[in-house]
Amino acid sequence: MNPDSIRSKASSHAKVAAALLAGLLLLCGCSSTYVITMSNGSRITTSGKPKYKNGCYYYTDSSGRKGYVPGGRVREVSPASMAQDESPNFKPKSSR
Repeated sequence: MNPDSIRSKASSHAKVAAALLAGLLLLCGCSSTYVITMSNGSRITTSGKPKYKNGCYYYTDSSGRKGYVPGGRVREVSPASMAQDESPNFKPKSSR
């Protein structure tokens, strides 16, 4: 095999790998899902990070509808990967 053809193949593989990696990073950065946890325990899943302005959180929900929630009703805003489940830590034993 010719050394120039080996370099050419390696170069083209590196270009393809770089393009795939760039595309993957671009897609990962665009799809952020957040969860707004309300003070009463209900949750709203949003597409994109909610914006806080004039005492309210403005968001676009997972269906594409725009909405807002007064800041006083919000307990937590977190990425969906970090949102905690509301299940209780203590489970009483049943008496038999």
